[in-house]
Parts: sequence; C-alpha cells; structure tokens
Amino acid sequence: MVDKLPVSPSPLVTAPGAVPAPEGSPDAGVAWHHGDPLGEQRSAERSAVVVDRSHRFVIAISGPERLTWLHTISSQHVAALPDGSSAENLSLDVNGRVEHHFVQTDLDGVTWIDTEADRGPDLLSFLTKMVFWSKAEPRDGNELAVLSVIGPDATAVLDAAGVAAPAEPYAAVAVAGGGFVRRMPWPTADSFDLLVPREGLATWWGRLTAAGAAPAGTWAFEALRVAAVRPRIGLDTDDRTIPHEVRWIGGPAEHGAVHLEKGCYRGQETVARVHNLGKPPRHLVLLHLDGSAEGRPEPGDPVTAGGRAVGRIGTVIDHYELGPIALALVKRSIPTDTELVTGPCAASIDPDSVPVDDAVQAGRAAVDRLRGR
Repeated sequence: MVDKLPVSPSPLVTAPGAVPAPEGSPDAGVAWHHGDPLGEQRSAERSAVVVDRSHRFVIAISGPERLTWLHTISSQHVAALPDGSSAENLSLDVNGRVEHHFVQTDLDGVTWIDTEADRGPDLLSFLTKMVFWSKAEPRDGNELAVLSVIGPDATAVLDAAGVAAPAEPYAAVAVAGGGFVRRMPWPTADSFDLLVPREGLATWWGRLTAAGAAPAGTWAFEALRVAAVRPRIGLDTDDRTIPHEVRWIGGPAEHGAVHLEKGCYRGQETVARVHNLGKPPRHLVLLHLDGSAEGRPEPGDPVTAGGRAVGRIGTVIDHYELGPIALALVKRSIPTDTELVTGPCAASIDPDSVPVDDAVQAGRAAVDRLRGR
C-alpha cells in the first residue's frame, strides 16, 4: 500500500466521470475507471483507450557514461542500447532477489527511467549513491508523465494526434513539444507509452480522446496485464522473488529484463546458478477465482492446497471475459489440477499460464557428461 504519493495526484483524476483509485492503492492519484471498467477493457481489446499512468515515477540520467554505468549495476544488457531504444531492467540484491523493476528509454543523450510510484524515490537514491566516479547524472525526471494508449486502433489514434507510432517493441521516437512515445509488448500487442510534459497532461489527454481513444482507468490496464501474465513488482513479487520465478529472464528481444550474456552485476551468481544448474522454487501463474464467493483475496494472502500453504496471491482483478482472476506465485511442484483456496475463494490454475521449464540446463548437462550419464 502507498502511504504517501511521491508524485502529485493527476489533474485528470478530478475530470467528469473519473473514479479515483481506492485510497492506499498502488494506483492512488489516478483514475481507477471512468464509469464502465469492464466496457473499458473491451474497448482496449477492440478499438483503443488511453490510460492515465502519470503516477509512475520518472528518473532522467544524463552524462556520456550513463549507459555503460547503468549496465554494470543492473541486470539488462544496456551498454550499447541504441538511441531511440528501450528495455526492461532490474536492480537485484546480492542474493539475486528483485528490488526494482523499471523501463528505460535512451533518446537524444538522456536515459529516461519510469518505475512504480512507491519505489521511485528509493531507486533514485540507489542510483545516485552508485555513481562514484562515473560520468552519469541521475535526477528526478518527473517533468514527464506517462499516458498509455492501448488497442488495435492505437496507431491510428496516435497518428491522428500527431504522434508517429514506432513499429517495433521497445522502439521510441521523440514527440514534438517534448517527451517521446515508445511501443511496449504488453499488456497487449498494441500498447504504447507516451511520456509527455506533465504541465501538458490535460492537453494531451484531450488530444488523444479527440483522436478516438476512449478514456480508461488503471482497472482496465491491470486486467489486461494480469490476463497476459505480466508481473508487477510489489504486488506479484515479495522479498524472496528471483527473476526466474516471474518471467523476467531474457534480453529485450525476449521481452525480458535479465540478459544472460553480460558482465558482472549484483545478484548475477544466483541468476547464473538457477539458469545453469537448478529450477526456480516457484513460478508465476494465472488463477481463476470462484466468483460466487463473498469477497476477494488480498495481495500477499496465502494460496493453500489441502490446508497447506503452497504460494502467495498477487494482483486480484475482475476481467470482462474471464471473470475474477489473479496472479500467484506457487510452488513449481504443484500440479495444475490441484484444488486451491486463497482468501474466501476457491481457485484453479489456468494450465495455459504454466511456463514450460523442462529443458536440461547447460550446466546440468555438462555435469552429467562429466559423470558419464
């Protein structure tokens, strides 16, 4: 839960029809929905919507060594990130547990990072402390605010609003008047983040809705994200989460946040050991919840099987087609047909959401060869 907003509440949250996110929500300060949360989800999958995500914390990093420096203290391969490119990235602790998840875009000599509202100040503090002698200058970059345009008509909406939509995931282009637009591979295949000057937030909202995007809240964004089995740090992770458990392994081409072929960084030993020799103890799955139950589980509630805890619940949301769904970290050994309970709800694992991890790791294969197996 968020006790204090590090970014001022959005001016759009008081617009007619906007319903603010619940107090204490990680999305506090922006609209939860605009009167029809399920209809907004349908529009996001059938036409186009715009979602106010201006509560995300933005950091700007300048300096000629910004990329090589960031490369050494994070999990993604970004030392030579081309201008106009983006990547997802992590900061890990010494045991390989996830501390921060962020999206970074390098454009015109500046790296822009956006992350969760409640974690942004800590991430900025960490980056500032890690500069040492490097020619990199991290600072608060909240002069830019995030709007997301989602749906099969998103490109047409952006074009009508005077924005050139990038064709490839993680590509970014500058926007006239300041800011940039980047294409994201989630929560749908047609998703764009538009980072615009914060003082022009209302103007951009009006321009995008006039261009054909229906107003939508974070409820719609979160429902699509959960259905796509994309984790959100702090909701779908805990203080024990390692990247393998929540599908963050891979470079930008794999839409991941941990590159497996890069130099040393904090937490790398755990990443390499699990990748080469072991399996993660848990994995992220989609749960279908019993909609007839009175109430819903809360993030962090245990997931049980036969009265025994086998996981933890993450984001819980109502989807316009799937009904009540949730993400959960569950033990990898739990069969998909296991009857589960979380909070007041019976739950079942969506078998299509279970990652396939039956490949023999390179390190394990090498050990077997040495032993003559």
